[in-house]
Amino acid sequence: MVKVVSTKLADYDYHLPEELIGQKPREPRDHSKLMVVNKDEKTVEHKIFYNIIDYLKKGDVLVRNSTKVIPARLFGKKDTGGVLEILLIKRVALDTWECLLKPAKKLKVGQVLHIGDNQELTAELLEIKDDGNRVLKFTYEGAFEEVLDKLGKMPLPPYIVEALEKKDRYQTVYAIKGESVAAPTAGLHFTEELLERIKDKGVEILDVFLEVGLGTFRPVQTEDVLDHKMHEESFEIPKETVDRIRKAKAENRRIIAVGTTTVRALESSLDDNGELIAQSGSTEIFIYPGYKFKVIDGLITNFHLPKSTLLMLVSALSSREFMLDVYKEGVDMEYHFFSFGDAMFIY
Repeated sequence: MVKVVSTKLADYDYHLPEELIGQKPREPRDHSKLMVVNKDEKTVEHKIFYNIIDYLKKGDVLVRNSTKVIPARLFGKKDTGGVLEILLIKRVALDTWECLLKPAKKLKVGQVLHIGDNQELTAELLEIKDDGNRVLKFTYEGAFEEVLDKLGKMPLPPYIVEALEKKDRYQTVYAIKGESVAAPTAGLHFTEELLERIKDKGVEILDVFLEVGLGTFRPVQTEDVLDHKMHEESFEIPKETVDRIRKAKAENRRIIAVGTTTVRALESSLDDNGELIAQSGSTEIFIYPGYKFKVIDGLITNFHLPKSTLLMLVSALSSREFMLDVYKEGVDMEYHFFSFGDAMFIY
């Protein structure tokens, strides 16, 4: 039986001044602040992100979520001229997507939306789902990805109110494939040059894929956190990644995850003996204090929202009380928080 320290939502709250919510990414990428947290000795150091290399050892394995964020935010017009915001959530067929529409109350099944100045994209409403999401079928010429890249905007979290000047700043430099609608933001701090230096030090860098959904921003609304239903996300763990992680663990080398999405993917892909396996699947894993990690030894992450499942996940690496002290220090030292915020390395 998992021993849970606290399941009260109020116990995962902290005070965050609004001005510390990162609105723009720091430049260059690897010049964010870095808080280095030793979870066993309960110590904290303050560095710059490029100093991460000093805390990585030869033989360490760095596992990253190499999913790609799509420009999932579109604006469509009704025949009457009214404008709606369309947020792609999940592809359900080749040209069909589950979407979030605003405002959507008066939209009826069969209605068509026109997207782009030259109507390069049209969308027909096929279904209104029980949760309020809509299913749209898109019509276009050429490749959908190219049309989307031209017309779409990056789907920034609701707490970021400033416009993003460059699309690629909400994309990791190592993104390979996928249809994520939110970025695995811990990876935004890495540059190609820093990754090369890390490799040159003898650190293995491996890829997993987890498609980050809007549920990552969904607040916990139950007083007992165990009553919260986690959002489902698709993931893939390649065989090469599994083979190299298994070898590293057999040799007692550290496995360090870049981001909570990487943690969720790795900790979800275990057989009955707790061994990591290669697979594609989906996960609703909920990690909170009391959880015993099977794969990872350390985590590079950003600072997460109060009362969030992600704050509970990082608390599981040490303790709720210590992590709340760490977050208070982050506030006192004026770190930037959330998606475009600064970073933390917990080891």
